[in-house]
Amino acid sequence: MSSTIPTHTQILVVGGGPAGSYAGSALAREGLQVVLFEAAQFPRYHIGESLIPSVRHYLRFIDAEQKLAKHGFKHKPGAAIKFNQFKREGYTDFVALGHSNSSWNVTRSAFDKMLLDHARESGVCVHEKTRVKSLRFSTTDPSRPVAAEWSQSSETDHSGVISFDFLVDATGRGGLMSNKYLKNRHYNESLRNIALWGYWSGVGAYARGTAREGAPWFEALTDDSGWAWFIPLHDGTTSIGIVMHQELHNEKSKALHGSSTVSRYQAFLSLAPNLTELIGRGVLVSKLSVDGPPGSLDPLVRSASDFSYSAPEYGGNSFRIVGDAGAFIDPLFSSGVHLAMTSALSAAASICGSIRGDCSEAIATSWHTRRFSLSYTRFQMVVLSAYKQIRATNFDVLNDVDEDHYDQAFASIRPVIQGASDMGTRLSEAELQGALDFCSKFFSPTSPEQRVCALQYGLPTKVLDVSAPLLVPKDIDAALSRVEGISSDGNLNHEARLVMEHVNARRVLHREYAVNNLEAEEIDGHVVRLERGSLGLIKVTSENTK
Repeated sequence: MSSTIPTHTQILVVGGGPAGSYAGSALAREGLQVVLFEAAQFPRYHIGESLIPSVRHYLRFIDAEQKLAKHGFKHKPGAAIKFNQFKREGYTDFVALGHSNSSWNVTRSAFDKMLLDHARESGVCVHEKTRVKSLRFSTTDPSRPVAAEWSQSSETDHSGVISFDFLVDATGRGGLMSNKYLKNRHYNESLRNIALWGYWSGVGAYARGTAREGAPWFEALTDDSGWAWFIPLHDGTTSIGIVMHQELHNEKSKALHGSSTVSRYQAFLSLAPNLTELIGRGVLVSKLSVDGPPGSLDPLVRSASDFSYSAPEYGGNSFRIVGDAGAFIDPLFSSGVHLAMTSALSAAASICGSIRGDCSEAIATSWHTRRFSLSYTRFQMVVLSAYKQIRATNFDVLNDVDEDHYDQAFASIRPVIQGASDMGTRLSEAELQGALDFCSKFFSPTSPEQRVCALQYGLPTKVLDVSAPLLVPKDIDAALSRVEGISSDGNLNHEARLVMEHVNARRVLHREYAVNNLEAEEIDGHVVRLERGSLGLIKVTSENTK
């Protein structure tokens, strides 16, 4: 691949993280000319080691799944979550749906480099250490970007201008289009958090010696101020972090009278007793830096303002915004890489749809915004439901949820929560709290053993199928009442109900996990044509929905 940067390309991707690399790969594999600029030199450090199973399905579409599977990352069979110190943890078993549904905990520097290298192999012209300084816009349409001014970090500081037909903004939290030009980013007040984290060696493991070993551990802090994570990695270290609301973090830091970041971090870890037990005699370590001078060490403890945000639009005439450049959710549910790939494939399909004449550019742009928003809102509500439990209180989230996007994401939930006849035309705080309560069942203290027990007592398999339609409360009651062994035993009845409600809540996100859902879920009258060589959008008609 030539190292010379052309003066024009069909598609310019800015940013080489998972969103940019995936979008570039998908577009180049369609025979389009793609140039990608990445400001850093890979590998480079990035937080976000825990992946959910959907990632392997998205990577399969661009023929990268086996690269991930063979890399040697830590196998992730599920996830353990403890939000109540007086109850056992809940465990979501990924492999219950088959071994091909498992995931991995990854070292992001290696994972991201693998994706960027795959983009190169797919035909993307990748230029690292190349930064976009500014964009130029059309004189006839000031909202349409048409060129980028770039500069390269090197001994001779090259710079230049490249024009393009389409722009994919994958610039991460910096958000080139959203922050510098559109200025339309909305921050979620209820999730204004701060994260502190470090890496440990010599720690224990959750469920060592069982099929659950390798699963991350997530635990609510005993004072309701936040939560902690424990994620084992393939290099023998474990990523351990704390997430707190900004105000609570500041109050606690003042009480510690100016102690160091490391001291604050270690003090906060004591608020997660089960995690502290997992650490045991482990040691906080500093690993060699992947983004600093040779031989330099990373800091013992890192910190970041972990604010969640979204925007009303993720595209416009000739541009698409993907991944963290558009929206970011608190990392509790490990949704970052999923949203990166979902939005990247959405951007690629909508650009191809526009180029191939499947629809107008205006329709393609609107479709991408709604597709990205749909995925974001589903995960947002599940994360908010977790925080409602962690903080043990209702909190005002109405201003954090877009009503139009909520209506589409939770159309199937509204009648389950309050009955179809009770639904108003406007979203209310009461309805949102009801949705949070429903989604909170995702984190019920259930286990695979309880699921097996419920089946042994005669609970129908179909009611525990996460791909089935949502059940209303009366359907759950009816299923339990028909099983004599369960209904006659109060404790078994309670546990079976927990299992059914847990599965029911998982159905909210299950459709997100399969890339083929893009072919089935209609948005603005269109679905994705998910075929190599003809990726694009299809207008839904009675003919192709039969």
